Amino acid sequence: MRLVADTVRGKKADDAITSLKFLNKKSAQPMEKLIRSAVANAKELKIDVKNLKVEEVRVDGGAILYRRGSASHGRAPLIRKRTSHIAITLTTDNQQPMVEKKTTLRKKKVVGGGL
Repeated sequence: MRLVADTVRGKKADDAITSLKFLNKKSAQPMEKLIRSAVANAKELKIDVKNLKVEEVRVDGGAILYRRGSASHGRAPLIRKRTSHIAITLTTDNQQPMVEKKTTLRKKKVVGGGL
């Protein structure tokens, strides 16, 4: 998720949405949805949407859901389903942060097994 956050940080909101459409990463779609939501919030606050810029993108670790998988020889490796807390701040030129939007994304990672 942090790789995707690095690609949109500092771009205009429209350019960030366009680049996320063509980015071949699983986490690009939730990031695009989050930016679109922040832009919609800016419209509700009657802010000029054409001048919005992605000022800050913060990705923090969230809760971890622990599950058990199945493996050979009767083993049960631990599956960690990680979540991320994403915070995006949009600003206009030469102004304070105007819109801040937060969300949570779930990922899946398998740990265990091996030889």
